[in-house]
Amino acid sequence: MSIVITVLKIVIILGFLVLIHETGHFLVARLCKIKVNEFSIGFGPLIWKKETEKTKYAIRLIPLGGYVSMLGEEERSEEEGSFSKASIPKRIAIVAAGGLVNILFAIILYIILVTVITGNFITGLTSSGDIINAMWESIKLIFTGGVTADNLVGPIGISEIVAQTTGLIDFFYIMAIISLSLGVTNLLPFPPLDGGKILIYIIEAIRRKPLKENFELKLQMIGFVALITLSIYVAFNDVGRIIS
Repeated sequence: MSIVITVLKIVIILGFLVLIHETGHFLVARLCKIKVNEFSIGFGPLIWKKETEKTKYAIRLIPLGGYVSMLGEEERSEEEGSFSKASIPKRIAIVAAGGLVNILFAIILYIILVTVITGNFITGLTSSGDIINAMWESIKLIFTGGVTADNLVGPIGISEIVAQTTGLIDFFYIMAIISLSLGVTNLLPFPPLDGGKILIYIIEAIRRKPLKENFELKLQMIGFVALITLSIYVAFNDVGRIIS
């Protein structure tokens, strides 16, 4: 029974955080009049779908991610409503929206939790400054070498932490931490993360012309391979920590 409860906790946390992340991309894309071909939560086999004239909505079996597929995102298109035809500020806003929603949600949830525990809303606001400062210090450590691959925690490690939660306060606190980590990590300037895409758009703005499509695809592929390699390494470390 405890295994079932743990799985439910993980699915709820990851499913919800992915949902709000992708919803951020989706809503800003719609505001910028970009055509969204598919809005999907999860990967793998299809569980549920609904198709409208503009967008296909889908829920897939593995709740470890999701995606918003936009016209002209993977391959440049000259069609009306294409992502690749949108201005650079619009593209940056769309790509940044997911991570920013996760960060904002984490801060709001943290303020609510502190307010519930202490009873003084002001204390919640003050304490939120601590978590923002901790986030900033973590980012600096990443770029100065203070954080190594051995310090990282992946889905397996996160699952172990979630399994140890014993009440609603603990559960929502871990949700806030994971949401913050997801948002910050996603905005780091490394392809194929959203932050890497933003970096490419900034370079495009400076050059006043886009990078060659083949070069950009190769850059994304190199980043993807590096990210997968890192994920496998972190997964092995997580397993080692759990069984040790």
